[in-house]
Amino acid sequence: MTTDVAIVGLGMTEMSLTAGRGPQDLAREAVGLALADAGLSHADLDGLLVGSSQGVRPDRLGVTFAAQGGFRDLRLLEHVEIKGATTLAMVQRATLAIAAGAARTVVCVFADAPIVAGRGAGSTYAHSGGQSGVRGLERASGVLGSVPTYALLAQRWMHVTGAGVDDLCAMTTTTRAWAVANPAAVVRTPLDAEGYLASPLIAEPLRRLDCARPVNGAVAVIVSGDTDIGHPARIRVRGSGREHPVRHRRAGAESWFGGGRRAVDEALSEAGMARGDLDVAELYDPFSVVTLMLLEEYGLTGGRTAGDFVRAGETGPAGSLPTNTGGGQLSGFYLQGMTPLAEAVIQLRGDGGDRQVASATTALVGGIGGRLDHHAALILERAA
Repeated sequence: MTTDVAIVGLGMTEMSLTAGRGPQDLAREAVGLALADAGLSHADLDGLLVGSSQGVRPDRLGVTFAAQGGFRDLRLLEHVEIKGATTLAMVQRATLAIAAGAARTVVCVFADAPIVAGRGAGSTYAHSGGQSGVRGLERASGVLGSVPTYALLAQRWMHVTGAGVDDLCAMTTTTRAWAVANPAAVVRTPLDAEGYLASPLIAEPLRRLDCARPVNGAVAVIVSGDTDIGHPARIRVRGSGREHPVRHRRAGAESWFGGGRRAVDEALSEAGMARGDLDVAELYDPFSVVTLMLLEEYGLTGGRTAGDFVRAGETGPAGSLPTNTGGGQLSGFYLQGMTPLAEAVIQLRGDGGDRQVASATTALVGGIGGRLDHHAALILERAA
């Protein structure tokens, strides 16, 4: 991958916990903010990649956003859908298109509005997977949405690895500590172990505080191969990788977790870096247990268990690998893969304020889709 392809613009709407505008309107705002951040106009863009939350919903963002968002004469226009890995796949797709000469400056946007009047976000997500096949069987058995399925995954992982509730607690409280210093986080109240244990169980072992906070919002990033445009702090896309384990979830096979390390290995190899070169890690964390899994699976703990790594403060401000420095999706906001990507850009620009990791110039961004079915990784670096 060419190292002169960079993220040159970032736009983020307010992250709302109340019903309001739809994805189209939110996406327009995010794109406008990204253009302003980069000092560009719609006329400077020749590519548009859009991502949306899974499920067929009337307001779902799609390629029609090109007309609704004020675009003209695009060379690249696609709707990318790999669930939670979509955002990083969009950046990878944009980078490859630019390297191939198929586009020059591409905006990638994700918008979602699962919170609607009279219904919680959980209900919206729970009804997005259809009623047929294995998903239909799950629904008939009362398994609705991601929480109970990830609870089953968590139970199995904890049994296999020997992890415990104290590990979930450490992960959640550490992530909240980052969110306290993030003005964009939707949950900023300090949290300790007592507060965590007081949180109600949703599906054992997952408590309410182990689960991400969905929001209505949008984020857009502009990726360009033009070295003369954009925000003064150019964030180079140094490497990318993907891995898609094919999980059957049938009796007789361990298929709940595992996979993903190859995506990180490929991204690091392409960047010419090693894990020790990473200053921060921004990982997809729909549930606290997922961060623990990914820290181990991606080989980021130096052979230690993830629980030990987190309890020792290694993912915190003074640790060896500050992780999910904006509060992640647990306390920051859940906007799928845009959550970790936006925070990586903020950190590498040096715009983190009270949560800024000193001298951060490199970042691993990790995205997952489904139930750890899809993995995507990016290595970003601030240009000297």
